[in-house]
This record gives sequence, structure tokens and C-alpha cells, in this order.
Amino acid sequence: MKSILLREIKSFFGSPIGYLVIAIFLLLNGLFLWVFEGDFNIPNSGFADLSPFFTLAPWILIFLIPAVTMRSFSDEKKQGTIELLFTKPLGIWEIINGKFLGAFLLIVIAIIPTLIYVMVISNLGNPEGNLDFGSTLGSYFGLLFLIASYTAIGIFTSTLSENQIVAFILSVLLCFVFYFGFDGISTYAGEFDLIVSSIGMDYHFKSMSRGVLDTRDILYFISITVLFLSLTAFKLKSLKS
Repeated sequence: MKSILLREIKSFFGSPIGYLVIAIFLLLNGLFLWVFEGDFNIPNSGFADLSPFFTLAPWILIFLIPAVTMRSFSDEKKQGTIELLFTKPLGIWEIINGKFLGAFLLIVIAIIPTLIYVMVISNLGNPEGNLDFGSTLGSYFGLLFLIASYTAIGIFTSTLSENQIVAFILSVLLCFVFYFGFDGISTYAGEFDLIVSSIGMDYHFKSMSRGVLDTRDILYFISITVLFLSLTAFKLKSLKS
């Protein structure tokens, strides 16, 4: 697994991909949060909190993470190197975990500089330091779990086609459905609206953003991640046979 992980990290930062992903994420967040007028502009909101960032970030990541993961296995299939990968003394799960962790760590690296926002907003508060650190910390934990789920979905869709664009579109679609789709469907579910809404990621991410780390929310994200990584393993085993 370590060799696959290092290869993925090296491929990300050995080309413009890694730097481009980090730059795009930080640039888009910076523009929407501090420059562009709108609902996400923090200085104009009048509140010393990071809720605009945690509202915006999941939507940016819906497109950014699939762009990172789309090549994971689709590129291997297209170039015919996936057969070579199977001949290495590595188990299916070691290959999957290596690729998953490589993509996950790249996005985490992109998230780390946003911690500066915490310090800036804390200093801008009146009085200084007037920031709900509990909800901010919970939101960051929720974001990490959300990233893991998006990444697992992206890794899975990359096994479905050797065309990276197809893998990207499928990943964006699935991430959108799991993040927002069930919440949208719940409005037509009548008395079952809460049950339907709780199937989506948005429900659990917002719950963690309140600063309360409920085991049900953590288990939900872990389950989604494990589910799609398991589907990836099933698909790779079928390709191997």
C-alpha cells in the first residue's frame, strides 16, 4: 500500500495537478469569502464565524475531488497498466487504499491553509476572539469525513470507465445525489421527510457543524466510504478475473 500511496503523491506533485488543485480550491474560497459580494462574503455578513466557508466548500469539492480521482483507475485501464498492477505482490485492498489515501491527503493539504481563516476571523471578532471554536472544530471534522466519502465515490467511478471525463461526470453526479439529492427528495416525502433527508450527507455534515460529534454522523460517513471502497474492490476483482 505504501508504494501505491507514494506513487500517487509523487504523480500529483510531479505534475501541475497537485498544485493546481490546491490553488483552485484556495482561490475560489478566497474570492467568494473575501472579495465577491454575495451570501458567502464574510466581512459583509456581520458575524464572526466560518459558516459561509463550510457551506461553500462542499460544493467546490463536488467538482474538485472527482477531478483528482477520475484518473485513479480509468487511466490505468486506458494505458493497460492495470494488469501490471495486478501482478505486483499487492492485495486488491492495498491498491485501493493506496490510491484512496493519496487523493485524500492531497485534498487535506488543500484544506490546511484555510486554518488561517480561523485566526483572521477570531481577530476580527468584537470582542477579539469571539468565535465559536466548538462548531468550527466540528465543521472541520465533518469536512474531513465528507472529503473521505467524496474520494471513495470518485475512486469507485474511476473503475467504471477508461474515459476520465465519463468517470468525472459519474463522480460529480453521485456526489451531488448523496450530498444534496436526498435533501431535495425529502421535500416530497411527506411524513418520511426526515428519514429520507438523513440518508444524505448534507444532513450529517450540518449536524457535525453544530460542534457535536455524534457517533451516528461519524458512522454514516464511515459507512459511505467503506461502501464505495467495497464496490471498488468488487469491480477490480471482476476485472482481475
